[in-house]
Amino acid sequence: QVQLVESGGGSVQPGESLRLSCAASGSGSTDLVMAWYRQVPGKRRETVARIDTRGNTEYNDFVQARFAISRAVAKATVYVYLQMNSLEPEDTAVYVCSGVNIDRGLNYWGQGTQVTVSS
Repeated sequence: QVQLVESGGGSVQPGESLRLSCAASGSGSTDLVMAWYRQVPGKRRETVARIDTRGNTEYNDFVQARFAISRAVAKATVYVYLQMNSLEPEDTAVYVCSGVNIDRGLNYWGQGTQVTVSS
C-alpha cells in the first residue's frame, strides 16, 4: 500500500511563491508516475503537472512556465515538489498529489493541501 502525504500549502499574495511537497511511501512507490492536480469547488479537477520515473515532465498550459515539478528518491520514498512562482488569484485551489502505477493500474491520492492567493 502506498501513502501520499502533501505539505506546503498556505495563503500568499499575488506574485509570491509557494513550494508544495508530496511524500509517497510504501511498496512500489518508486514505480509511480507522479502528478499534481488542483480542484476548485464547482469546477472540474485539472492536471497541473506530471513527472514520470525518468524525470520527464508535462505541464498544463495555464502553468505558463511559472511552475516546476521535480522528484527525488530517498530510502524508498519518492518526494515530489511543485515550485509555484508568480502565483495568481486564479491559482487558488486545493492541490492534490497523485501517484499512478501504470503497469498495475493502481492510482493513489493524497489528502490535498489548500493554496490561497489573494491580496
